[in-house]
Amino acid sequence: MSDFDKINKLTSQSFKNQKGLIKRVLAGKASQCPECSHDLMLVLPKESAGKSPGIYCKKGCTDIELEMEQV
Repeated sequence: MSDFDKINKLTSQSFKNQKGLIKRVLAGKASQCPECSHDLMLVLPKESAGKSPGIYCKKGCTDIELEMEQV
Protein backbone atom coordinates (compact mmCIF):
# COMPACT_ATOMS: atom_id res chain seq x y z
CA MET A 1 0.00 0.00 0.00
CA SER A 2 1.46 3.37 -1.01
CA ASP A 3 1.71 6.38 1.29
CA PHE A 4 -1.11 8.11 -0.59
CA ASP A 5 -3.38 5.11 -0.15
CA LYS A 6 -2.75 5.17 3.60
CA ILE A 7 -3.45 8.92 3.80
CA ASN A 8 -6.63 8.56 1.73
CA LYS A 9 -7.85 5.71 3.93
CA LEU A 10 -7.22 7.70 7.15
CA THR A 11 -8.86 10.82 5.70
CA SER A 12 -11.89 8.85 4.56
CA GLN A 13 -12.32 7.22 7.99
CA SER A 14 -11.96 10.60 9.74
CA PHE A 15 -14.63 12.11 7.46
CA LYS A 16 -17.02 9.22 8.20
CA ASN A 17 -16.45 9.59 11.95
CA GLN A 18 -17.14 13.34 11.86
CA LYS A 19 -20.22 12.83 9.68
CA GLY A 20 -21.59 10.30 12.18
CA LEU A 21 -20.84 12.62 15.10
CA ILE A 22 -22.65 15.51 13.39
CA LYS A 23 -25.67 13.29 12.67
CA ARG A 24 -25.88 12.15 16.31
CA VAL A 25 -25.64 15.69 17.69
CA LEU A 26 -28.19 17.11 15.24
CA ALA A 27 -30.54 14.22 16.10
CA GLY A 28 -30.48 15.42 19.70
CA LYS A 29 -28.51 12.50 21.09
CA ALA A 30 -25.99 13.25 23.84
CA SER A 31 -22.46 12.91 22.49
CA GLN A 32 -19.06 13.29 24.04
CA CYS A 33 -15.85 14.67 22.59
CA PRO A 34 -13.75 11.79 21.23
CA GLU A 35 -10.62 13.39 22.72
CA CYS A 36 -11.57 14.47 26.26
CA SER A 37 -15.03 12.89 26.79
CA HIS A 38 -16.71 16.19 27.74
CA ASP A 39 -20.21 16.83 26.42
CA LEU A 40 -20.43 18.49 23.02
CA MET A 41 -22.53 21.60 22.53
CA LEU A 42 -24.40 22.66 19.43
CA VAL A 43 -24.30 26.37 18.63
CA LEU A 44 -27.13 27.48 16.35
CA PRO A 45 -27.06 30.66 14.22
CA LYS A 46 -29.50 32.37 16.59
CA GLU A 47 -27.30 31.62 19.63
CA SER A 48 -23.92 32.33 18.03
CA ALA A 49 -22.67 35.14 20.26
CA GLY A 50 -19.12 35.37 18.94
CA LYS A 51 -18.95 31.78 17.71
CA SER A 52 -19.80 30.43 14.30
CA PRO A 53 -22.62 27.89 14.21
CA GLY A 54 -21.30 24.40 14.80
CA ILE A 55 -20.42 21.68 17.28
CA TYR A 56 -17.89 22.46 19.98
CA CYS A 57 -16.22 20.95 23.02
CA LYS A 58 -15.76 23.17 26.10
CA LYS A 59 -12.01 22.49 26.08
CA GLY A 60 -11.71 23.16 22.34
CA CYS A 61 -10.72 19.63 21.29
CA THR A 62 -13.68 19.36 18.91
CA ASP A 63 -14.36 22.40 16.77
CA ILE A 64 -16.64 21.68 13.79
CA GLU A 65 -18.05 24.77 12.10
CA LEU A 66 -21.26 24.20 10.14
CA GLU A 67 -22.82 26.33 7.43
CA MET A 68 -26.31 27.09 8.74
CA GLU A 69 -28.89 29.76 8.12
CA GLN A 70 -31.48 31.12 10.48
CA VAL A 71 -34.97 30.73 9.01
